[in-house]
Amino acid sequence: MLAGSQWTQAQKVKSAPFNYLPEQAEDRYNQRVTRKMLPLESGGFIILAHKSATEYAVERYDADLKQLWTATVPVGAGESIEAFRHSPEQAWVVIHHKDNASQNLSVLPIDLRNGQKGALKKLVDAAARDRRPSIAVSPDGTKLVAYRYLTRDVQIKAISASIYDQKLTKLKDRTYDFHNLGDLFSPTVFVANDGTQYATLVSDHMQKLTVRRYRNDNPDIKVMSVAVGGTFGGKAVTVFDSRFTLQPDNMLYAAAICNERESGLYYSLKVVKFDFSDKGDMKFAPEFRFTPEYLAEVNKAGQTSAKRLEDVYLADLLLTAEKQLVVIAEKKYEEGGDESPVHARELHLFGYNEFQSPTWHSIIAKDQVAPPAESFTGIGYRAAIFGPEIQLLTQEKLNGKSDLYVRRVSTQTGVVQPAKGLGLSVASDQSLAYVKDFTGWLDAKTIIGVSRPSKKSAALMLNKIVVK
Repeated sequence: MLAGSQWTQAQKVKSAPFNYLPEQAEDRYNQRVTRKMLPLESGGFIILAHKSATEYAVERYDADLKQLWTATVPVGAGESIEAFRHSPEQAWVVIHHKDNASQNLSVLPIDLRNGQKGALKKLVDAAARDRRPSIAVSPDGTKLVAYRYLTRDVQIKAISASIYDQKLTKLKDRTYDFHNLGDLFSPTVFVANDGTQYATLVSDHMQKLTVRRYRNDNPDIKVMSVAVGGTFGGKAVTVFDSRFTLQPDNMLYAAAICNERESGLYYSLKVVKFDFSDKGDMKFAPEFRFTPEYLAEVNKAGQTSAKRLEDVYLADLLLTAEKQLVVIAEKKYEEGGDESPVHARELHLFGYNEFQSPTWHSIIAKDQVAPPAESFTGIGYRAAIFGPEIQLLTQEKLNGKSDLYVRRVSTQTGVVQPAKGLGLSVASDQSLAYVKDFTGWLDAKTIIGVSRPSKKSAALMLNKIVVK
């Protein structure tokens, strides 16, 4: 844990030239790969960088920004990057290919020791007209699931999945059958370190959060479901946004923002813990209501005058070693139309103790704007937990200074320390100046980021910031 006084001392910044070609996101709100810098337990980090219209590269750096190796990743017509992850031994670049007849996901394995590329391995096939297939990786990177959706009309009726180990050896094929569920939405597959799969979805007319567990050594399916919507005070309340996270201990947490179906007014935040261990139970936290008083708090924090909550989406579920949960939501929107600027505004933080009781909430005001070409790659935030603290990183212009700022939040009380600049000079013109996708921590005091230092400089720099 860092003492508060340490943040006021000078930071040490080391920089190296960085070659990156900005990408055009297919979907501004839902980038496929949001983290393109991955720390390694063995030291240093790897980066996935877009180099040209037909090529990416995976690069490994040591902790002093020395490049140890680089491996090219060709991307042809109809191809895009679906995922970037790593196992203890290999980096994985998952590539989506689509042509007029079919689509598929393939993975390119790259040896972390020397950058040696393995053979491209196809993981899953689907028809061109089908929904885009997807991928899940276990928290420790040792298991991988590739899956495709089976539909009737537009409704998803099943998922066909293949489970692989870290050598990309297929362990099992599995079908997750949802025919008996009627309507369902947002189905996503998670895979645990031991290979167990969890299918998460919103069902029953957008009123229930459901999780189904599938094991490789047992055909039995265990289902847990909880109603978070319904009719309250004569008003129909349904799930507007939901997010699940699987922890290394196989505990699965979910959060849902519910709103009134007719008016669209935000109603409440619901949090659930799904425990599939021998206890096999669900822990349902008391709901947090979005009252007029809460809206007044939001307006006061941001010095705004909004008449209602809008455009607030779940962004992170963070868990401390003591099992305290922090849910983060962010206001994100575009002004309207494809050529309009995009905005990322206030952060909404909700803290829960180890017993799933809500203990605090905090609102952090910010006002970030980016041109449509950059989308949300430069604005937004990064968050990580170190001990009993959250570190929040944002690129903002505060008090006339464009910098990378850190805010420290107590996970026990929700108290937010004032933003501290890290001394990373960031250009404040209309050209690309900062790429959030490459921002992350090597440890509690060491931050990696990519930025352009000034208006006079055209080149991006890879930065290592050490907090003294």
